Amino acid sequence: MLPDNELDWVDEVLSTARSVRRKLDFDRAIERGVLLDCIDVAVQAPTGIPEESWRFVVVDDLRQKKAIAEQYHEQLVNVLKSRDLPMKPTHKALVDRLHEIPAMIFVCVDGEPNEDSIGSHVAYYGSVLPAAWSLMLALRARGIGATWTTLLSACQPQIREILGMPRGTIQTIMLPVGYTKGAVLKRAQRRPAEQVTFWNTWGTLKQRSLK
Repeated sequence: MLPDNELDWVDEVLSTARSVRRKLDFDRAIERGVLLDCIDVAVQAPTGIPEESWRFVVVDDLRQKKAIAEQYHEQLVNVLKSRDLPMKPTHKALVDRLHEIPAMIFVCVDGEPNEDSIGSHVAYYGSVLPAAWSLMLALRARGIGATWTTLLSACQPQIREILGMPRGTIQTIMLPVGYTKGAVLKRAQRRPAEQVTFWNTWGTLKQRSLK
C-alpha cells in the first residue's frame, strides 16, 4: 500500500483528470521524450489478451492535423444534428483550433475483433482502452491537457488513409494534447459511490459504514 501522502497525490491526479479543450498553450511544442515517457506509462496498463496489440500514432505534422481536424468537425456536426443538440462553447473552442493543437495521439489496435459479439468486443477494446486512460493520466501529471475523443472512430477509412495505417488496424481514442495554460483542473460534481453502487443484487444500496 502506498504511503498516505503518495496515495493523496494519486487520488488527486485521478480525480482531476478533466477534458481540457481550452486554456491550452498552442504555441509550445511537447517534447518527444515527454510523450514517449507518457506512452511508456500507458503500456503498463492491464490487458486481457496475452499480447501487446496497442499502437500509438503521434501526429504533429500541420498538413495531417488540418485533414484530421476537418474530419473531426464533420463528425461533430453530424452527431449534434442527429441529436438536435447545440454545439457547446467548449466543443467549439476545441474544433476552432484543433488543427493548431501541438500534437494528436491516436491509440490504435493492431488487429480486429475476432467475433461480432458483445463478449469479443468487450475483450477487444478492454485490452487497449486502459492504456488510453493511463496515457491521459500520465499527461495530466505532467501538466499536459488532453481531451478523450471518440468521434473519429466513425470514419476509420479516412483516418486510416491520413495516418497510413494498414488494413486490419483500428483507431479507438484520439487525444489532442497541449500544455495547459492557466487551466484549473478540479474534481467534478458527481453522485457519491453510495448512490451508484449496488451490493449483491441490482438496486440494493448501502450506506458507508460509520467510523
